[in-house]
Amino acid sequence: MASAMLFPRRRGRVYAIAILAGVLLAVGAFAASVGSVDIPLGTTLAILISKLPFINIEPTWTESFEIIVVDIRLPRVILAGVVGAALAVAGAAYQALFRNPLAEPYLIGAAQGAALGAVIGFLLPIGVTGLGYGVVPILAFIGALLSIFIVYNIARVGRLLPVTTLILAGVALSALLMAIVSYLLTIAGDSVHGIIFWLIGSFSLSKWSEVAVALPVVLFGVGVIMIYARSLNLIQLGEEQAQQLGINTERMKIILLTAATLITAAAVSFVGIIGFVGIIIPHAVRLIWGPDHRFLLPLSILVGAIFLILADILARTVNAPTEVPIGVITALTGVPFFLYLLRRRTRILN
Repeated sequence: MASAMLFPRRRGRVYAIAILAGVLLAVGAFAASVGSVDIPLGTTLAILISKLPFINIEPTWTESFEIIVVDIRLPRVILAGVVGAALAVAGAAYQALFRNPLAEPYLIGAAQGAALGAVIGFLLPIGVTGLGYGVVPILAFIGALLSIFIVYNIARVGRLLPVTTLILAGVALSALLMAIVSYLLTIAGDSVHGIIFWLIGSFSLSKWSEVAVALPVVLFGVGVIMIYARSLNLIQLGEEQAQQLGINTERMKIILLTAATLITAAAVSFVGIIGFVGIIIPHAVRLIWGPDHRFLLPLSILVGAIFLILADILARTVNAPTEVPIGVITALTGVPFFLYLLRRRTRILN
């Protein structure tokens, strides 16, 4: 009986992954057709398909349409999907490792370190560029990694990495870094508008060079986290029980924290700090499809990507031609939906 009930539920999750993958492709194509210049969805699909290898389509569209879709909108859509997937899967990993439903990718200082690095980049009197992007994302990425490195070395006790100490060290360092950021904002002068817009998050300056850097890092980190899906299930029983079942919990914590930090740093360094995705998406997926990380992780990746692409569509259309910061959209749209799911779950349990 139990196995008979388990199989349909597992099959349903597999169907959900397949359906969401299709939804992601459809949403991505729709996002590439929406903007200040409306391009028919059929034309957008034809342009995108024509870029696939071994496919030749006679162009019936103008060159300007192709430039808008391929060079302006497509990298933005892909980067939004990559960042959404990265934050969602990193949040799921943090929540599992810390066994804390309030855990998120920014819990131990990655976002705050990135913020400080970015602010320093804005205030530098030089316009350093490299590989197609400026000094701000470079310093943001370095700041995120350095902050986690400091937190890790503060919390480590010999070969052990106590979770409580790690969280406390992260919270303390985060407060210190944001205090420094707040001070720098007071002396930022004309740069303060750009800094605040970056801190809230935006995809307005997305380029292929940024996708080329962020995508491989996120794919690598997500792959590492996926390998440990079964171990994340076991650690929910407690570290002692997981060790008795053959899991090297300390090694696993270091590897997963490193992977989650890498993809979080890659996500925020180019687009700024986008809140709520890393905490809301894993919770929503868990409430709908259950806590098994073998399905929770891939479902979080897909839902996170879809959610952030849709949020970016709203960000650039709801108040056009002015763009709304993406962090505002994720809060206004994601939090009410999550509260609805939470309330619905509470009623079912009662």
